[in-house]
Amino acid sequence: MLDRNWRCAAGEIDLVLRKGSTLVVCEVKTRSTLAYGSPAEAVTGRKRARLRRLAARWLAEHDVHQACVRFDVACVLGERVEVIAHAW
Repeated sequence: MLDRNWRCAAGEIDLVLRKGSTLVVCEVKTRSTLAYGSPAEAVTGRKRARLRRLAARWLAEHDVHQACVRFDVACVLGERVEVIAHAW
């Protein structure tokens, strides 16, 4: 893990990880029930765009020049965890 709960004025990245030569930006979404939809459904187009901007800012601030950046979503529903790799 490279970073956890990284914050700046524009928002927060839950997890920044490295898998081989790939930098992984992971959004963690938790729900106790499906009453308001699945955790994955909470990652809207607007949230994806914000995470792309935040990832670019994280890379610039940490002087990381990564050839490949991947966006994952960790969906937590009760005690069940599912990771959607390459979510977008």
